[in-house]
Amino acid sequence: MSGHWQSRPEGGGRFALWLIRSIALYGGRGFARLFLYPITLYFYLRRKPEREASRQFLERVLPHRVTTWHVLKHIHCFAATMLDRVFLLARGEKGFAIEVEGLEALTERIGRGRGVLLFGSHQGSFEALRAISTRRPDIPLRVLLDKQKTPALTELLEALAPGIGDKVIDASKDGTSVALEMAEACEQGAMVALLADRGREHEVLRRAELLDRPAPFPVSPWLLAHTMGVPVVLCFGLYQGGNRYRLVFEIFADRVEIPRGDRAAALDAVIARYARRVEHYIHEAPYNWFNFYDFWQQDLHAPARPGSAVLGQRSAG
Repeated sequence: MSGHWQSRPEGGGRFALWLIRSIALYGGRGFARLFLYPITLYFYLRRKPEREASRQFLERVLPHRVTTWHVLKHIHCFAATMLDRVFLLARGEKGFAIEVEGLEALTERIGRGRGVLLFGSHQGSFEALRAISTRRPDIPLRVLLDKQKTPALTELLEALAPGIGDKVIDASKDGTSVALEMAEACEQGAMVALLADRGREHEVLRRAELLDRPAPFPVSPWLLAHTMGVPVVLCFGLYQGGNRYRLVFEIFADRVEIPRGDRAAALDAVIARYARRVEHYIHEAPYNWFNFYDFWQQDLHAPARPGSAVLGQRSAG
């Protein structure tokens, strides 16, 4: 379990992902889901760090003793959402029951014409967010994604939906380029979606309470939100079993304020609020937690820093 989450290799490979895609699209979702059981067992046996991370997380959140069955259920839930990405991209909502909460408030913010930042976490399916694109095709959606972290999966998803590449802001680029692309998209009235719970290596982090222990969170999403001055909406796409998803939008702030004179305290406050909402949905759907590493120690190579350190963070610009 030592090392940063970015150092973990991508699961499977191009052939395995191609095989899953072919089985899914030609055999149908019901047939493809039969393969989730051997896939779950394979990853349980072969990926010891992820297996141990799952057990440690479940021991924090479940009220009873955690067994092998609970860990297998956790991995199976992750595998199910990964498989569903194939169908959500290739066929949209067809075949799924997606319950959406908070869409009216989100639409009202978008209607102001300033763009919106959608902050999610590694819980459930961020791909279910694309259901909004089918319901509101007039609202552009851009997604911040590190293409270099999972190249085989990225190739698969782009093959399923050829236009998806144009909607991705590549997080592997330098920070200035990423920030400029995000700002440009918001100026065009788009929704820009990103996950705000993981810090990259050597990124500035600050700690907030999560499941009764301090956990490190990146500061750059919040500094960007402050600089861009657009509404921030939290989004969670929770998998509820079978073909059911619950897509939740919560207004976090019409504008994130990070005063220069009290930046550390302001960052601590907004990150703590975000962490409380993440924890809320952890309790609602514990098997939707897909940070398969020791989340509370994710900053082994980039220790969470004191307040004064954030003043020089490059992302602030």
